[in-house]
Amino acid sequence: MVSELLRLVARSPRRRFLLFGAAGGISLLGGRTGAATGAARRVIRVDPGNYRAALRGLVAGDTLQLVAGVYEHGLPLHQLLGSREQPIVIEGPHGSTWPPAARFLARPGANTVSILNSAHVVVRNLLLDGPGAAVDAVKAEGHSQWAHGITLENLLIRGHNALQQNVGISTKCPSWNWTVRNCTIEGAGTGMYFGNSDGSAPFFASTIEGNRVIDPIGYALQIKHQRPRPLMAAMPRHRAVTTVTRNVFTKRRGGASGTAARPNMLVGHWPLEGYGAEDAYLIHGNLFFDNPSETLFQGEGNLALYNNLFVNPHGEGVRIQPHNHLPRKVYVFQNTIVAAKVGLSFAGGEDGFDRLFERNLIAAAPPVAGPISGDNRVENYDSAAWIFRGLGEDIGELDLAPAPSVFAARGRLADVLQALPAADVDFLGRRRSRPGYGACLTAGSGARPCR
Repeated sequence: MVSELLRLVARSPRRRFLLFGAAGGISLLGGRTGAATGAARRVIRVDPGNYRAALRGLVAGDTLQLVAGVYEHGLPLHQLLGSREQPIVIEGPHGSTWPPAARFLARPGANTVSILNSAHVVVRNLLLDGPGAAVDAVKAEGHSQWAHGITLENLLIRGHNALQQNVGISTKCPSWNWTVRNCTIEGAGTGMYFGNSDGSAPFFASTIEGNRVIDPIGYALQIKHQRPRPLMAAMPRHRAVTTVTRNVFTKRRGGASGTAARPNMLVGHWPLEGYGAEDAYLIHGNLFFDNPSETLFQGEGNLALYNNLFVNPHGEGVRIQPHNHLPRKVYVFQNTIVAAKVGLSFAGGEDGFDRLFERNLIAAAPPVAGPISGDNRVENYDSAAWIFRGLGEDIGELDLAPAPSVFAARGRLADVLQALPAADVDFLGRRRSRPGYGACLTAGSGARPCR
């Protein structure tokens, strides 16, 4: 089993984050003048009046630069084909402007960024504004055959909360090799929703990194379960990982209750056989904060959950349990879990698969439920105030570094856990020089808050 996981990590697709400029010093205003080459990539500068015409002519290597302004006619990315080496880039103005100065207004009956049969496209530095319109901000459409190699970066998505079913970023077709990085989604019906409710639109081999999803009605992030994966020409055939890292998922206010309540994050199972059956989620270094009506995290299938902070002053922390199938290969380690109800629960694991629960620091009521063994430090929820340097009702008050010299652990982690990316650092990326419990190193003089 150790050798299998090592091979999985070693063979997972490398993410290349390329920023393209005008390699040949060429700057054009709209229109298509010919195919881009490695020697002369085009930079095309457009405004709200001419950008739609320019979109249709983009080829691999082109950069479409949107000037500051209000764009009222959506961003259809239909049949745009970049390449891995020369993606098509669509970007708002550079710089530190926040919110982004290129603002797209949602329109009734049309998703703002609509993706259809497109590959290797980068979209960045945009504000997607949707007050009142019952549409999605970004959607790989359900009638698309595929969408792969898509990068969404530095987007601000706000006001897409007319209905719980309205989503900030959504895929409804087979999608792989996506990167969603440094985006902020405020007040959506659902923050990110990848895949179809019946498991027919697989989302895999992707990275979700450095995003903030604030106060959605439903999920902050859901990745749906998958039926047997349809094999397509450009689709990876090797085992792959989907990584969720350094995100913030918070539901302090506005979340649904009762039967409509949803966890902050839920991941479904991979295909039960064939291509993708050995895929895995690597979920590490995230902050999950508050959910008055549901748990912070729920998962099944193959997953590794580590170095995360879970804080729920109103409910549960982590549930590993059946949803559409069963938990399979599950590694939960070095997490900090503070919850007013159950901290970490496990149920319904499929026979014949490894399960490891190690080095978690849990203060909850009760700390654990189900067949959870291993070297974990568990305390009552009432003990959290003296265990951690800072707790509060506001995310800015958190400091989950444990008290010094209290939580030394025995020995080293199992090899299968040590092999995972970033397993040897804490939540803040600091090297672990000695064994300990939870996601944060013990409190030190002058150290920045662990949140």
